Amino acid sequence: MKKYLLLFIIAIFVMSCSKKVEVKGKITGGSPLERIEFIEASGVATLPLANIGVKNDGTFAGSFEAPKNGMYLISYAGKQNLVYLKGGQTLNISGNGMTFPNDYVITGDAKKNNDFFTASQKYLTNYAQTVNMNELMTKDEKGFLAGIQKVEKDINSNIEENERKFSPDSEVVKWKKNDLSSTLLSIISQYEMKQSQTGNPSFKVGKTFTDYENKLQENKDVMIKENPYYRQYLLAKMSPDFQKYAEANSKNKTDVTTSELFAQYLKSKKDINQTAKDYLLAFVMAQSDIHPGSPAKVTDKIKKIIDEDIKDATIKSDLSKIQIAVNGIKIGDVAPDASLIKQDGKSYKLTENKGKPYMLLFYASWNPYIGEAAVPVLKEVVNFYKSKMNFVFVNVDDTKDQFVKTSNSLLKGIPGTNVYGDGGLNSDIAKKYGVYGFKLPCFVIIDKDGKIASRSFVNLGEPELVTILDKLTGLSAPKVNPNVQLQPGLGVDPSAQQMAPQPENPQPAPTK
Repeated sequence: MKKYLLLFIIAIFVMSCSKKVEVKGKITGGSPLERIEFIEASGVATLPLANIGVKNDGTFAGSFEAPKNGMYLISYAGKQNLVYLKGGQTLNISGNGMTFPNDYVITGDAKKNNDFFTASQKYLTNYAQTVNMNELMTKDEKGFLAGIQKVEKDINSNIEENERKFSPDSEVVKWKKNDLSSTLLSIISQYEMKQSQTGNPSFKVGKTFTDYENKLQENKDVMIKENPYYRQYLLAKMSPDFQKYAEANSKNKTDVTTSELFAQYLKSKKDINQTAKDYLLAFVMAQSDIHPGSPAKVTDKIKKIIDEDIKDATIKSDLSKIQIAVNGIKIGDVAPDASLIKQDGKSYKLTENKGKPYMLLFYASWNPYIGEAAVPVLKEVVNFYKSKMNFVFVNVDDTKDQFVKTSNSLLKGIPGTNVYGDGGLNSDIAKKYGVYGFKLPCFVIIDKDGKIASRSFVNLGEPELVTILDKLTGLSAPKVNPNVQLQPGLGVDPSAQQMAPQPENPQPAPTK
């Protein structure tokens, strides 16, 4: 009896510590070409944690490791919304293809938290229409404070009402209240800025104003970790001081980056703890210097800052993943090998190409750009360079059967090796090369010694890619129109998704 009791206790402990979230549901009228993605809304790593396919009947199922309990962005067909998830939960979510995920229905153990969250958001949307924010911004300090405190009281009353109605977990209620504080702080910051810009640059708020502002930040150690809006607020407060610092420390420097200056600036701030420094620096790096096409010199500088100035191990790891996803593996590094499967089921290793340069192409059947634009150009590229280099076409579909169908259909007759990354976007090779749904199709060049020879490209017509191919093969390709774009708008600003506007406080965020 004791033995079985022990096993039962162990099973409960394992379940309670699990970070895995099981996802299943149905989108009526959903398209199998669309994918459902989940992204942590509060972290610095805004890369998708899951990319789940929708079947012909609209059903879907998948799972992912949730880094922590909290808000997650769910994305489908270019639309996004927020859901509150906890590790160990099963998320049963459904909706209509025309409105999902703007509108959704949740059942199961994630229901009560999200019913609370949805009701709170709905109230905020309606309440926002009753507040004349422009008028509030023109009031004197006393009038402004009275107005903003009324807003806080009204919304908190609704939060407490919804707490009694839906009985959510205490942590989601705390999140919502901290989220409200972050939103109010952003409005306060805008008020201060507006006052100083209306003919009174020496404007300073009084003690009552400062005391209220500090009260809203009583949970700042939690807010810096959970709420991107709070990070924006802190950065806005620092902005004037940082601008002066940057001007003084960037004179006669033509290649200094924003990230370098901000890292140096933070070192002089003894009143900011290391956790806040890590999150703020990560936020600035993601906004300013981690983007597609960054020169190798800039990419190396950013990597050095990540290695030396970021102390939090999770943030450090997440930023490194973002760098690889956006810029590719560092040129000159040994190309990672991975377990791959050929159409006949035999294993394949990239090292089989050693002694000859080769190109990797990552693709999936559900990404329309491979068939619409990439394949016609790919045929020309392969036919021109095939005598001097190899081509490896890596499929990242959900199943091996789909890989066989897709490769036989799309790549039939194109010389090269067709292989499958078992697990698709969750495969070993996709993770090592930073391949995500937004990055397909993706091209990487490896030299004859098995080392990375290029950043990752999404357009075969880019002059830089053609130059690298010519250099490695000794051939000279005809000029290709560099304006041919395979995937418009590709290139993720890693902070854009984590800063996705919430219904109660819509504001523009960078786009992909």
